[in-house]
Amino acid sequence: MVSRVEHPAGGYKKVFETCEELSEPITALVTGTIPPWLNGSLLRLGPGLFEVGSEPFYHLFDGQALMHKFDLKDGHVTYYRRFIRTDAYVRAMTEKRIVITEFGTAAYPDPCKNIFSRFFTYFQGIEVTDNCVVNVYPVGEDFYACTETNYITKVDPDTLETIKKVDLCKYVSVNGVTAHPHIEKDGTVYNIGNCFGKNMSLAYNVVKIPPTQEDKSDPIEKSEVIVQFPSSERFKPSYVHSFGMTEKFFVFVETPIKINLLKFLSAWSIRGTNYMDCFESNETLGTWFHVATKNPGEYLDHKFRTSAFNLFHHINTYEDQGFIVVDLCTWKGHEFVYNYLYLANLRQNWEDIKKEAMRAPQPEVRRYVLPIDIHREEQGKNLISLPYTTATAVMRTDGTIWLEPEVLFSAPRQAFEFPQINYSAHGGRDYTYAYALGLNHFIPDRICKLNVKSKETWVWQEPDSYPSEPLFVQSPEAVAEDDGVLLSIVVSPGEGQRPAYLLILDAKDLSEIARASVEVIIPVTFHGMYKP
Repeated sequence: MVSRVEHPAGGYKKVFETCEELSEPITALVTGTIPPWLNGSLLRLGPGLFEVGSEPFYHLFDGQALMHKFDLKDGHVTYYRRFIRTDAYVRAMTEKRIVITEFGTAAYPDPCKNIFSRFFTYFQGIEVTDNCVVNVYPVGEDFYACTETNYITKVDPDTLETIKKVDLCKYVSVNGVTAHPHIEKDGTVYNIGNCFGKNMSLAYNVVKIPPTQEDKSDPIEKSEVIVQFPSSERFKPSYVHSFGMTEKFFVFVETPIKINLLKFLSAWSIRGTNYMDCFESNETLGTWFHVATKNPGEYLDHKFRTSAFNLFHHINTYEDQGFIVVDLCTWKGHEFVYNYLYLANLRQNWEDIKKEAMRAPQPEVRRYVLPIDIHREEQGKNLISLPYTTATAVMRTDGTIWLEPEVLFSAPRQAFEFPQINYSAHGGRDYTYAYALGLNHFIPDRICKLNVKSKETWVWQEPDSYPSEPLFVQSPEAVAEDDGVLLSIVVSPGEGQRPAYLLILDAKDLSEIARASVEVIIPVTFHGMYKP
C-alpha cells in the first residue's frame, strides 16, 4: 500500500484553496457505467473558505464548513455545494473578519470598536465555534453536520439548506462530542464526549440518542448518558476523536494527548489563544484502554495499558470468544499529529512536505486484543488465546494489563487513514476488509484496501490525483463482505482535464467502474455519508 508517486508539481495545494458555493447543481460528465442500483446522494463535509478578507485561517480544521452533494440517479450525476450558515460563517461574512475562534485560529475583537469596548470584549470570553466542518450523520429522520464541540447543525440533505443550530448541552452533560458516532440499524445513535464528573474532576460520558419516535418528537430531546468513563488525570482530559463499539461493549482509548483545562479556561480571557494552544502531551502516561458494557451501561475497572500513541480513527471493534478485538489507525509516540496539519505546512513544496513528515509521528495500523474474563493469579502470562493474532495482554504485579499489538500495516510516512468498512453488515462484528485513504507524507494520493486477516492489500492510484475518504456502499444483492462499491471525490488539477470527479470503484479489487467529472475544483473533504 506504499505510494509509488511523487508530487513535485504540488497539485495538492489546490485542495486547500477557497472556492465559491454553487447557485444550482451542475451536471457531471459520466464515463464508464454506473451500477443501476446506485441511486442516492454522496454527502461530504470539509472546509471551503480558508480566509475572510485579509485574515487567513491557519489550521486544516479552521476553514468554514462547505457541504458537498453528488446525486446519482439512473446513471446520471449532478454536483452541488453550499456553505453551512453557521454563526461562525454568517458573522464572518457580515463583519468581513474572523469573529469566532477556530481550532488553530484566534479571533480578535472588532478593530473598529473603541479601546474600552475592546477591553471588555476580551473578558466576555471566546465563543465556542459551531463550524461543523467534519462530518454529517442522521438522527431519526433528520441530518446533522458536526464538528467536535457541543453544537451540531441540522441541514436539509436535498437542498443543503441550513435549518437550525442545536446545543447538545441543553440535553446531556457533555462539553462536546465526537464527529464519529456509532449508529445501530434501528437508528439509535451513540457518541462520547468529555464532561465534568464527580468532585469537579473530568470524565467521559457515552450518550445515547434514541431512533425515530412514534410521536414524531425530536429524538435529541430524549438523549441520555448511559455510562461514564473516568479520566486518568483530574483536570486534563484526553483529546477524543472516535471510540469503539461492539454488540455488547464500548471501548474508549485514552491517549496521552491532553487538554490543559486551566489553559483552556484562561483562553476565554487571553487575546490570541486558540484551541491548539491548549493541547499538551503527557510523555509518561502512555495509553489507557477503557471498557464498559452497553446494556446496562457499566464501567469495567480493568487497567489496560500500553505505550503512547495518537489515535483519531477506530477501524472496527468486535467480540470473539471472550475477547474484544480493537483495530486502530495509530500514530506512534506522544507528540500531537495535529501540530503538522497547519495549512502553511500542507501548502509547502513537495520536498519540504517530505522533510516535515520525517519529524512527525509515524503511522501504523494496529490490532489490540482485550481479555474480558481476568483473574489476578494469571500474572506474567499472555492472556490472549485467539489463534489468529499475535497481539498479547500480560498482567503485571500491580494489576495492570500490558497490551502489545499485532501490526496489520506499517510503512514510513505512509498512512492508512480515514478508514471505512462494510459498516451496515460488519460494524461491531468480525470482519475481513478495511478501506482507507492513503496519506503520502500527509498528502492524500491513493485509495487502499486491507485484508485484516491475511494482510493482503490493494491500491488505486493515479499521478497528480488527490482522493478523499472512500465510502463503502453495499450492493443490494451482496453475498460477500466486499460486494459493493467505493465512492471518493478526487481532485486532479492537471491541464487539459476536468479538475475533479466522483470516482466509483469496485470494492473487490479497486478497479474503476465509472467516474463523474465536473468543471470545478473541489477542496479537501474530511468525512461524510451515502444517503440512499
